[in-house]
Amino acid sequence: MSCRPWGAYRALSKSLEARALKMSRIPSLSSPFLIGFDQIERALDRVAKAADGYPPYNIERLASDQNNPERLRITLAVAGFTLDQLEITVEEKELVIRGRQQEDKGRQYLHRGIAARQFQRTFVLADGMDVQRADLKNGLLSIELARPEPERVVRLIDITEHE
Repeated sequence: MSCRPWGAYRALSKSLEARALKMSRIPSLSSPFLIGFDQIERALDRVAKAADGYPPYNIERLASDQNNPERLRITLAVAGFTLDQLEITVEEKELVIRGRQQEDKGRQYLHRGIAARQFQRTFVLADGMDVQRADLKNGLLSIELARPEPERVVRLIDITEHE
């Protein structure tokens, strides 16, 4: 029966931990076979940095029907925000939802558990995604996006022969 010193176990543990961290990393888009994806990598970095938990949201897929193509619906819980305190824009392939509440100076609170706050939630849109509509009902802001039908384009490239 072999008896290993405690230091050997600790070194093995650190080695396995380092290997697990390497395996859990998202692969970079810098492969020589992925040409022109640097913008996507930057967008992923921006989204990862802006990942705040407020306001909570859902994303659901809506199946196509006779009148509509397949769609996506983003629903944000924005209780306490009025229509004029919310803003939705599309800026360079990013859907940006902003909420701004002003502090009501005329109120005197004995207890304040609901803070007036601001938020900005950003979603990166794929090429061709189209924002169809937005609704505010019962404190839920719903935004519907049309998912484009993929178009297969095959283009023949002429080959020039040089002698």
